[in-house]
Amino acid sequence: MSVIVTTTPSVEGRSITTYKGIVTGEAIMGANIFKDLFAGIRDIVGGRSATYERELRRARDLATEEMKQAAAEMGANAVVGVDLDYETVGTNGSMLMVTISGTAVVIS
Repeated sequence: MSVIVTTTPSVEGRSITTYKGIVTGEAIMGANIFKDLFAGIRDIVGGRSATYERELRRARDLATEEMKQAAAEMGANAVVGVDLDYETVGTNGSMLMVTISGTAVVIS
């Protein structure tokens, strides 16, 4: 089942017929010492840290897929009002946490 995900409270051109409830997804990614070292060097000389950008993208995708799976298990075909948050956790902010939440709905 395909699940539509949107930050808006509705899906344009579609009607919400049933509210199923709140769904969430979480992903916590640890950064290893070598990635940290090379990202630190990149930060010193300037530019973007492709390593961290990849990890951030991967964490976001994992959390989103987890939320979509939870919605599908509830019988929903969309998640509206999605909120995405990023935090660093762990000793010295060594881990990246991505959380996503929204309302699982059935749209027609």
